[in-house]
Parts: sequence; C-alpha cells; structure tokens
Amino acid sequence: MLTGLVAVGPQAAAAPTPDCAAPFPVADLVSGAPVDGLTVSKGTTPQEFTGEVLGVLSDGIAPGLDMVVAELRSPAIDAAGGIWQGMSGSPVYAEDGRLIGAVAYGLAYGSSPVAGITPFEDMQGYLGAAKAAPDVAVGPRMATRIAAETDVTRTQAAQGLRQLPMPMGVGGVDLARASKAAKAFGGSELLSADSYRIGRASGTAAAGIDTVVAGGNVAAVLSHGDITFAGIGTATSVCGDRVVAFGHPMSFTGRTRLGLAAADAVYVQADPLGVPFKVANLGQLGGTITDDRLAGIAGSFGASPAQAPVRSRVAYDGRSRTGTTQVLHPSAFGDVTLLGGVANHDRVIDGIIGGSETQAWTITGTRSGSPFTLRYADRYRSVDDVSSAGAFDLATVVATLASASSVKITGVSNDTRVTDDSRRYSVAKVHQRTGGRWVDVTGRTAKVRAGKTLVLRAQLVGSDSSTRMLVRQEVTIPKRLKGERGVVTVVGGNVFQDEFYGPTSFDAVQRMLQGNLRNDEVETDVRIGDGRAAFARTRTSGILPRVVNGQKHLQVRVIG
Repeated sequence: MLTGLVAVGPQAAAAPTPDCAAPFPVADLVSGAPVDGLTVSKGTTPQEFTGEVLGVLSDGIAPGLDMVVAELRSPAIDAAGGIWQGMSGSPVYAEDGRLIGAVAYGLAYGSSPVAGITPFEDMQGYLGAAKAAPDVAVGPRMATRIAAETDVTRTQAAQGLRQLPMPMGVGGVDLARASKAAKAFGGSELLSADSYRIGRASGTAAAGIDTVVAGGNVAAVLSHGDITFAGIGTATSVCGDRVVAFGHPMSFTGRTRLGLAAADAVYVQADPLGVPFKVANLGQLGGTITDDRLAGIAGSFGASPAQAPVRSRVAYDGRSRTGTTQVLHPSAFGDVTLLGGVANHDRVIDGIIGGSETQAWTITGTRSGSPFTLRYADRYRSVDDVSSAGAFDLATVVATLASASSVKITGVSNDTRVTDDSRRYSVAKVHQRTGGRWVDVTGRTAKVRAGKTLVLRAQLVGSDSSTRMLVRQEVTIPKRLKGERGVVTVVGGNVFQDEFYGPTSFDAVQRMLQGNLRNDEVETDVRIGDGRAAFARTRTSGILPRVVNGQKHLQVRVIG
C-alpha cells in the first residue's frame, strides 16, 4: 500500500482500458526466466521494470497458494533501494506476455529488490478461504540462492518474506496528534504504528478513474474529506468492469464494500532502515471494492458505496469552520468522528489551549430499516487541551452504533462553541432550609418531618475561589417514611466521565442520551428506607454556565 498526500476529486464515470491478461502457469516457470512488469513511481503512467525468476516457494503464501520469488530492477527500484510499499499488485509478465502474478511480498528485513509474487492464476478466481500468512519462511537453499544472485545477504534472505506493509493512509490531521487521540480513545481500528500522514487537495488535478490500468495506481477508500482513510497500491489486471489488485489482502475481510479510486504518485521515498514507500494523491472515486481476499482485492467500476457525512462545526473567537468527511465503510465512523473533531478544533483555534466548550450532537440513521434521530448536548472543559476534553463521548457513541448489525448511520453532526474560560464549579457544601434559615448539613444528618418537604441547596465554589453559586432542590417526603433513615448525595455532572463507555446496544445508548446528567448540571439524589418501602427521588438543576465537579453526602432522618 502507498500513502501520502490525498486529493479526492469528483466521482467519475469514465472506465479504464482493460487488459484481460491471460495467466502464466506457475508450474511452467523455470529459474532464471526473464520477466518484465509495470508499476508507477511518479504520476499515473505505469513504467516498466525487468527481472528474473529466482524460484517458486510451494505453498509459500498458504496451502495450495505458491509464491514466485524474483529479483526486479529499474532505475526507480535501484534509486529506492528495492521494491516499495505501493508496488503491491504490480503485474509481472513472462516473455510471451502472459501474466505471472502481482508483486505482493518483500524481505522482512529492510528494502530489497527481491519480491514475492502472488500467482495470477489464483487472483483470477479471488481464492482466499485459507488463513492469512503474513510471513513466508525461506529455506536454506532458497536463502543461499537469493544471496548468490542478488545483493541481499543470506542472513537477510533467511529472515523470510512478508506481505508488503499495508498501513492505513491518514489525511487531515497530524499523525502524532491522531495517534495520541486514538490511544486516549482506547485504541483505533484503523490507525497503527505504520500509518502514514496524508493530505487533501481537490479539483480537476485529481487523477481520473481511467488511470486505473494494469500497473497503475488504485485505492481502497474508507472515508474522504477532512479525514481520509485509504489504502493505495497497484492494479494487477483490468477486465470489463472489474479490477484485481494488491496481490494480498488489505484487511482480509472477505466480502466488503469500500470505495474504489484512482491515485497520483508524487514520488517514492527511500528508507535505509525499512521499506521504501510511495507518496501519492488520492484521485477520483469510480467504483466499489467488493472483495478483500488472500490473493488480492477486487472491485467493480461504476457506482461507489453509499456515503454518510460526518460534520464538525467549531466556532471560536469570531472564527468558525464546518468540516465534512464522507464515510464509505462503518468501521471508519468512530475514528472519523474523533479525528474530524480534533482536526477542526486545531484548524479554527490554531493552537492547543485550555478552555471550555458546548457541544450539540445529532446522529441520524436507520435501525432495522426504521429511521431514528438521536440528539444530545453537553459542556466540556480543560486547562490543557479543550479539543481533547470533548472529543471522546460522541466518537464513543458513534462507534458503538456503527458496530451494531441492525444500525446504519446516515449522518453525524456536532456544533461546538469554544471559549477561553476554563473555570469550573465544585460542590462545596450542602445547606438545609429549616426554621426559617439555612443550616450547613454537609457530612451531617438532615432531619425532616414525614409529609413535609426536604429543602436543600448546594453551594458551588468556582475554581477561581471568588465566585459562588447556589442550587436549590426540593423533595417531598411521604408520611409513611416516619422513623426511616436514608442518604442524600449531591453531585456535579462532571464526576461521571465514563458513562458513554458503558452502553453496548442501540437501546442502551438511547436511554443514556435521554437521561444522562450533563457535565454542567447538579443532581440531588435522595434515598430513604429499604425493601418494598424504599423511597428514591432525583432532582436535577438547570444548565449552569460552567462544568461542575465534586460531590457531597449526608444522612437524612425522617421524624414525626
């Protein structure tokens, strides 16, 4: 796979030129046989490389799936120090023009001109029911042959061959920032240590879908826009409205629905400590990747998968911006929501600052075919990085919904308003109204007559120590509770910061959003008695101008 700067252009209708290559039987290959092939190191036009067969590893990829080993050369390969990430799928032909297979594997130790080739005989049928085999052992005889006929040492060759790295290309957010956010999020389905940062451009400069030809660039797209997730490699063969590429899986998911797009290579980056990689711009969408198999990916030209927008609007200090990402695959929803919000904060705020913000979410979709709309609003604050403080709750909810088989998300939006004010309130004391005056009952016992009203107020103290706020709550106590005892808890909403990580179903998410205590609210919970006679009442304040932390507990006794 290759990654780099990304440009998603308009979806195109033009079809590429087919080659409908005939397979060369692996059984007929002989050591030393000359080969040639096509790949792209710059632009969209395939360039030729040459080489020779070193041998065949029987069952080298999987049971019944051999690997052809060849040494390849060209000015671009020589300059890079070997084959690169992004050559995956590059077609390799025999002297008679028949297609031997696709470059798909490289030596596990750094850059090398030695390539493992997936036979086109197997790619034609998209065979992929066997287990993935990312590492292919090289025996002593093959290692000696590789060392004798190439610049690779026997020790390097003995490391074996592995699938050319297929890291996810990530566009629209600094990769270090994305990785840090994803780690705090609890991990990412898409980001990994091998991911590369990519950018985004637009307009007529984007490569057209007609450039997806044998040896040309091709991309499998999960999302594009503010946040782009795409894997980019090389097309092996085009026939009719179908293309097969990569020579190895992307994620090995079998049946799939990803966007099929063109790409434009900028250059190949040499890497003396690892595998060289191609930097490229994503081009026009023009089809659907339908298969993610052991022997490669395959797709059809034409319509792309349905796209769902994830929108983030951020306003701060008189500036605002609305960013949009189109999601083509459900697995990208959580990461796109998280990183889209962080990236838009960075673009508008133009710095990592402390502060507070309000968010208003809307999530639309269908559940078992019936439409739904979920809404929620809350306040967040941080003294260090306000964009991270409010990034995770919505992303968690969206990821949970996207993983439910009965749910299809059709849109996500978040309207965020940021200020520099990072002050907060804390619950400091609890007072009871009794005998015509307010009495401090914090940590003590409040007494109330059966059939009367328990009147309490929470005293909130600002983090600047100069501000105060009083929140009054009232609960009527039934006469039947005479002589009973209980507990009162007064809590700031920001104490409960993990509530969005609990629900695992649509119903649970819906209940949580409908009844959740906001971070800028105060809740008074009164519980008296036990068993069938137990009494419980909860009162919630109105929305306050700051996030509220802290909680206080007191005993309550019902008298006659």
